[in-house]
Amino acid sequence: MNSQKKIEPFKNWKVVDPNYAEKTLKIIEDAIQDVFNHNPENFSLEELYRNAYNMVLHKDGEKLYSGLVTTMTSHLSGISKLVEDAEGELFLEELNRKWADHKKALEMIRNMLMYMDRTFIPSTHKTPVHELGLNLWRDIVIHSSKTQTRLRDTLLVLVHRERNGEVINRDLMRNIIKMLMDLGSYVYQEDFEQHFLEVSADFYRLKSPQFIEYCDCGDYLKAERCLNEDMERVSHYLDARSLDNITKLVEKEMIESHMHRLVHMENTVLVNMLVNDKYEDLGMQYNLYHRVPAGLSIVRDVMTSYIRDTGMQLVTDPEMLKVPVDFVQCLLDLKDKYDKIISLAFNNDKTFQNALNSSFEYFINLNAQSPEFLSLFVDDKLCKGLRGESEEDMEVVLDKVMMLFRYLKEKDVFEKYYRQHLAERLVAGKSVSDDAERSLIDKLKTECGYQFTSKLEAMLSCRLI
Repeated sequence: MNSQKKIEPFKNWKVVDPNYAEKTLKIIEDAIQDVFNHNPENFSLEELYRNAYNMVLHKDGEKLYSGLVTTMTSHLSGISKLVEDAEGELFLEELNRKWADHKKALEMIRNMLMYMDRTFIPSTHKTPVHELGLNLWRDIVIHSSKTQTRLRDTLLVLVHRERNGEVINRDLMRNIIKMLMDLGSYVYQEDFEQHFLEVSADFYRLKSPQFIEYCDCGDYLKAERCLNEDMERVSHYLDARSLDNITKLVEKEMIESHMHRLVHMENTVLVNMLVNDKYEDLGMQYNLYHRVPAGLSIVRDVMTSYIRDTGMQLVTDPEMLKVPVDFVQCLLDLKDKYDKIISLAFNNDKTFQNALNSSFEYFINLNAQSPEFLSLFVDDKLCKGLRGESEEDMEVVLDKVMMLFRYLKEKDVFEKYYRQHLAERLVAGKSVSDDAERSLIDKLKTECGYQFTSKLEAMLSCRLI
């Protein structure tokens, strides 16, 4: 069978306008200009989307992208000139206004070129439309030779003015700082933050010695309030991630660099606050020093040193040794005093409480008579009682006795004297409360075990039979 090749008729190919790409690009470029000029009524977003879609479909994505860059660059060059020409305080206002316009325009342009953004740009590894708009704003407007340094200096001047009590436009500051962050964290850091931290360090480095010179320590401690106020002000317009950096800087310049001097300032040393129970000032000092590394250790060391000196004088005072009951009462009063300071001023800090306990253990054992004196103190209370006080008050006293007992290294010596004094009370019938006698022995048993109190319990049992 003879097979003949069938001749197909010519297809009716649609003739494409050779100037289609240029004409369509001109329409899109004009529309982008209208977007920048706030004339959205001059175009149809749907029609522009379709035009951009067709350009990408006809392999003219490169031409469309290049036209976008050219149009944006031309527009932003004009904006840069307007910003540069703005005088005085109008500079930031003009920049803020143009930035707000640019962001709105970018959203419309991105919607217009959405198909290119989703297909052509990823396949060619080009910068997406919105990011491109930010980069061009950064390079042409913000980093222009006349704007970059001026912007930085203007922002720093405003910060300085507010620190010195002037009222500034915080909202405007916040918008400009937010703009820098939107352009990239590195833009914010390099164009503003690093310079802000430098001038802040200089400001506080200059301010803190002056503050110390003209204020006493109590006044300087109130500077914490000033620091908090400054942090609050700055937090309104700084990026949140910068707050930690400025806080550390302020603490270093205002506190850490001067903390040894503050503790030992003439007539206002920490010791005077301790002696006079200045709870508020002590609390401010604690809070201030808590903010810097090793700050609290300085306060704690001063407190420890003073308590040890005071305790040593007490346990070696010849006059005090003549009256054992007063000797122990003074120890209890000293402990109560610093327990209250730690509670009210030092936030019940366990490290301060440990330092207090360590100090008491140190000096109470310097006097070999401390175990005997403690037993004599108990003997006095159990023989005479607490005038006008309840059994609950007696329990409080016994708990305090146990607190001092725990500091004793020679607990067996205490037990020897206590057994002797207990026997005398039982024989003479001088004890005012069998319940109190039993309570203290139970406390000793809990602390030291059955063997420690076995003889005491036997003596008391015989008495009660």
